[in-house]
Amino acid sequence: MPDTGPHVLAFDIRGPIGREDLPGLCDRVCGLLRASGARVAVCDVLGVEPDAVTVDALARLQLAARRYGCQVRLRRASDELRALVAFMGLEDVLPC
Repeated sequence: MPDTGPHVLAFDIRGPIGREDLPGLCDRVCGLLRASGARVAVCDVLGVEPDAVTVDALARLQLAARRYGCQVRLRRASDELRALVAFMGLEDVLPC
């Protein structure tokens, strides 16, 4: 289990994730980041669909997190999701 001290935030994302879910998801995660002051956000993605919308959502979350001085790290990503992230050239942006 990751450290959940004052500089680490842990949260889950469950799927499926639709394009229409992206603004609300980003708003909720930004609210968590703003309130926590975390430098690392561990995002549990067990069970999310390995598709382009999911990778888009995760990349948007990473971008939003960086605005708060935070980095998102994926936890329990499936092999398929990892492969898709790599295929899209985002393995450096979305570390597992």
